[in-house]
Amino acid sequence: MSFEDDEESLEHTLLVVREVAVFKIPPRSTSGGYKCGEWLQTSKIWSGRLRVVSCKDRCVIRLEDPNSAELFAACFVLPGQRESCVEPVLDSSRYFVLKIEDGTGKHAFIGLGFNERNEAFDFNVALSDHDKYVRREQDKEVGGSPVLKFGMNRSRLLSETNLKR
Repeated sequence: MSFEDDEESLEHTLLVVREVAVFKIPPRSTSGGYKCGEWLQTSKIWSGRLRVVSCKDRCVIRLEDPNSAELFAACFVLPGQRESCVEPVLDSSRYFVLKIEDGTGKHAFIGLGFNERNEAFDFNVALSDHDKYVRREQDKEVGGSPVLKFGMNRSRLLSETNLKR
């Protein structure tokens, strides 16, 4: 799954974060969700740059080396499937769990940590903005553009006699 499939599409970089941390995480212990407190201490496996890139209805979270731009991992966020690809942890607003794939159908879950709370907030906003863009484009295709009426209704027009009272 890559953006090269569609030659006429433009990539839009929605967010760049210079420094994020990636963690090896244990399997989910409960159905409630992940807790970063269980995997923060010794399980950091990588640090580098995060880029959120969109192209039409596709969005990719790219984890890259900040110097060479070599790809470490990618998380493909398909339309309407954000919750299955990006999951916030239960005990912090700065950490998430990403579902990464290798292209052959195999996948793994990794922990993603931001240094600052505002970076995590911007990450959420970038993904939400992409979701809104996809919904607007789908609405355009389905129903066309909405008809806006700016004219005044006859019953709302004021006559001179009503003004003189």
